[in-house]
Order: sequence, then structure tokens, then C-alpha cells
Amino acid sequence: MVLTGLPCPGRHSEGMRRRRRSEDAVADAVRVVDLPDRHLWSFLVCLEDWSPDMADVLDHKARWYAMARHEGLRVKLAVDRDDRPLGMIQYVPIEMSPAEGEGLYVILCIWVHGSRRGIGDVQGRGVGTALLDAAEEDARSLGAQGMAAWGLRLPVWMRSAWFKKHGYRPVDRLGVRELVWKPFVDGAREPRWVPEKPVPDGEPGKVNVIAFDGGWCPAANLVYERARRAAEDLGPEVSFTTIDTTDREVFLRCGRSNQVLVDGRPLQRGAPPSYRAVRRRIGRKLKRRRRRAEV
Repeated sequence: MVLTGLPCPGRHSEGMRRRRRSEDAVADAVRVVDLPDRHLWSFLVCLEDWSPDMADVLDHKARWYAMARHEGLRVKLAVDRDDRPLGMIQYVPIEMSPAEGEGLYVILCIWVHGSRRGIGDVQGRGVGTALLDAAEEDARSLGAQGMAAWGLRLPVWMRSAWFKKHGYRPVDRLGVRELVWKPFVDGAREPRWVPEKPVPDGEPGKVNVIAFDGGWCPAANLVYERARRAAEDLGPEVSFTTIDTTDREVFLRCGRSNQVLVDGRPLQRGAPPSYRAVRRRIGRKLKRRRRRAEV
């Protein structure tokens, strides 16, 4: 009798063994270390040392880092035998995060190099798991009651499903962003998103671009700078306003950390759009406003 639609046991087992051997080889070659000064640049550009775009927004994260390093920020890097950074994780006390709660640390970002440029793609080989394990151990040693993280409910970067595979469970949602957590002790309280507040009024008669600048995410910083440049290039009919959400009180009043809105709508819906795409979108808003003014 021949059974169809089922995996071949021998082939499946051999594939699993090859994957485990590959992960074990990477794990043996990886060290997780606290961020050393010699790799500060790599951290500030999210390991994309080869990207001129990241260098263009370096000052945003540098300013945030100068503040956050004295207020509880923790950063770990995964490096190979040649001391090349392969991945990074940054986490903060919940009071510095877009969530609210007590006694927890929150992972703002975990990133393993996935581009063919630079050192190449090293994702899917256990580097992320090594970083997460090290961060959890560190948070426990600091007396944390648990660890939280945010993830996207989409098959892209920072997937919430990846955290769930590592024992995290969902507790709150905000659009496609899901807040997950792992309690370390009995009685730990679940975190919650800080709710988004109404968008501030802009200048009447103009296209209003309002940028909430949290500083910690270079991808969001790219969107900020491209929107700022587009607003300048399109002229005085476009108003560009920055709201500095590195100030916790300011953030709590608006509930938005890293976001750019064009007439109240988010500019970014996935990966950072190019400058041309940003200018085109703001320009369409400007053309519609002009047409309405002519009626």
C-alpha cells in the first residue's frame, strides 16, 4: 500500500538533522555580548553599515541613545568568531516603551542581519534565539517580573508569531501591532499599549505632515527625514511639525512614538517608502487641496 500526501520519514528526518547541525554550528560560532564601544556605530545604524540611507539618519538614534543609556536601555550584540556583529537586541524598562505596566522590560527591537550586502544573510540559524535568551536572562538578573515585546501580525519584520514560538503570549493589539509578553514570576501584571490620542490640529489651509519622533528606530527615522525633505521641497503649502516623543510626558499625551501622519493618516504602511513615494503621496494631497480651493 502506498500512502500519498505524507512526508517521507527518512527524507524529513535527514532535513531536520541538517537544519539542527546548521543551527548548532552557528550557535557554536556566536557570542552574545553587551554593546561595546567599538560596535556603537553598527548598533546606531542597525547593523546596516553599508547603507548610506542609515548614515543619513544617524543623528536621530544617536540623540536617543545618549539619553536612553542613562535611563535603563540594555543592548546586546551577537558576534561571530571574527567579532563581526550578526544581530542585536535592545530592551528598556517598560516606563521607556510604548506600553504601560510595571516591573517589566520591553524589547524595542531584535534584528538579525538579513541582507546579502555586508556580512550576508544569517537569519534562520538560531542567532535571534540566542539574543532573546540572553536578554531574558539579563532581565531576570535585574529583578524584572517579565519581558514584553511588540510584533507585527504580518509575515514581515518583528513577527509576533516568532515571539509566540518562544513562549510569549498576546495581551493587546493596536492595528497590526500586537503586544506579547512572558511573565517570569507569579503575580506579574500584564502590560497594555498606551492608547493613541487624537491627532493635533494642523495649520488651516495646508497639507499637514505631523511627525512623532521617538528616535530609537532607524526605519522610522528614514520615514521622518524623507517626509521632512518632501515637505520642504513642495513649498509653503505643506506644513511639517515635529513632536518629540522621547519626552515621556509628551508621548503619554499623544500615544504615538514613531509615526508620520499626512492630514491625519499614517504615511508608512510597511517598509519605509522611498523619498519619491513619500513626495508623490504628499503631492497628491496638495493637488486635491488646491482643486478644492478653486471650486
